[in-house]
Amino acid sequence: MSITRLETGQRMSKIVKHNGTVYLCGQTSDRETVAEQTRHCLEKVEALLEQAGSDKTRILQCVIWLADMADFAEMNAVWDAWVPEGHAPARACGEAKLARDVLKVELLVTAAYDD
Repeated sequence: MSITRLETGQRMSKIVKHNGTVYLCGQTSDRETVAEQTRHCLEKVEALLEQAGSDKTRILQCVIWLADMADFAEMNAVWDAWVPEGHAPARACGEAKLARDVLKVELLVTAAYDD
């Protein structure tokens, strides 16, 4: 059972693949609004999943951190339009102090891929 790390730096890998599961690092964006940040994060998730040999229909779990839970509905509007019908993953969403003040959303995704 090998572990494959892609786009690895000193602190983290953007993608880690192991035993049919792909783990993405947290995705953030410095766009202006919560909706724009969410949309950009999801675009980045799609690109990373493609690079890992997966796609958004194979997402197993998504953990979403919001800087302010008051933005829950705005984030969900983008999320709901993005998730393919019948492919909603297990999901959690909470409020957290994110790494930089400009960040409003962070997504942490785990998906399946064909070994």
